[in-house]
Amino acid sequence: MNAPDWREMTRVFGRIGLLSFGGPAAQIALMHRELVETRSWLSEQAYLRALSLCMLLPGPEAMQLATYAGWRMRGTAGGLLAGLLFVVPGAAVIAILALFYAQYGQLPLVQAAFLGIKAAVIVVVFQALKKVAKKALFGAQGWLLATFSLLGLFVFGLPFPLIIIAAGLWGMWRAVPVPTPAKSPSPVNAHPVRVIALWSTLWAAPLIIVWALGNTFLLQLGLFFSKLAIVTFGGAYAVLGYMTQRVVSDLGWITTEQMIDALGLAETTPGPLILVTEFVALLAGFAQSGLPGAIAAGLLTLWVTFTPCFLWIFLAGPYLERLSAQPRLSAGLQAITAAVVGVIANLTLWFALHVLFADVGRAALLALPVPVWHSFDPLAAVLTALAALMMLGFGVGFVRTMAVMAFTALGFGLF
Repeated sequence: MNAPDWREMTRVFGRIGLLSFGGPAAQIALMHRELVETRSWLSEQAYLRALSLCMLLPGPEAMQLATYAGWRMRGTAGGLLAGLLFVVPGAAVIAILALFYAQYGQLPLVQAAFLGIKAAVIVVVFQALKKVAKKALFGAQGWLLATFSLLGLFVFGLPFPLIIIAAGLWGMWRAVPVPTPAKSPSPVNAHPVRVIALWSTLWAAPLIIVWALGNTFLLQLGLFFSKLAIVTFGGAYAVLGYMTQRVVSDLGWITTEQMIDALGLAETTPGPLILVTEFVALLAGFAQSGLPGAIAAGLLTLWVTFTPCFLWIFLAGPYLERLSAQPRLSAGLQAITAAVVGVIANLTLWFALHVLFADVGRAALLALPVPVWHSFDPLAAVLTALAALMMLGFGVGFVRTMAVMAFTALGFGLF
């Protein structure tokens, strides 16, 4: 069919961006309904091939799927329009929430309400663990990769990028070779050198500027989130544990409590969950130099988080047919996804320990977190059990559960 006009594309992708709550599964389903079922802008086969490509790439797959769809219809400008409309509404909401939190988050009643949010976060991360495990763990290899991933992170503190690279290489090595077609599909409108040069320059430009200005904090922040953009395989949950370790324990930008609160608020907004990076950057920038620092840190983080997404799509999109015929890439992704189950399990345990216990130490010579038993918080345990009952027992959504838990915790704080 003919490509839709710009006004129609803006309306449809704007609607997708505003309604993209509920994580990548809900976002992908929403796009399927809008782009395949309702308007037939993409065929079923093209949509599934594009989804497979986006799952092979680092970064938020739903945002990259929207970018690819826009690129298919209207080239680079269409990809930019679709990708930005997917991200900007959520980024604006996150900015408002983060600045409000930075200003008022330390008030006793606000902290009391956030205890309920933290309880709901434990359950929503556990739900993500269940969903990913159900799709990713097939056979002994999947379970072994997930187990080794959990042990490597939770017990030995191995670097997250090492876990992902090792799993991918293992999967590619173990892939069963299949005969390749005599003639691979030719790429469509591919200009790889031009794309790499342009988007790498755009990616690096703000980092060069803050380096030239001598702003050490912003340079460190931009380099860290640039690295995160390269290893974000398997969705935001996969890198949250690594990000938390770095920004809380190693860099000291925010506290453990603020990190959990950031995830809770990011879950309530439209757009990709990786926008939690913007929340973290805004809090870190606010602590460094107030409102101007928060705005600079937030904008820089958004830039280095999402500019690579456009690079990956505009570079790989023309080669979609050829990439989809590579079994080793699929096997590598499958192994990474199995390892991500262990990564999310590590995140679930880490969050639960830090919500249920006021003090958590570390075992000698290991990264294994050890709770201080007398710091156990009974109210946190009750709220977590209630959140689990609502979400797992009765199927109540996260936003509604979070609101109930926040008001319940606030009631305990008042009375």
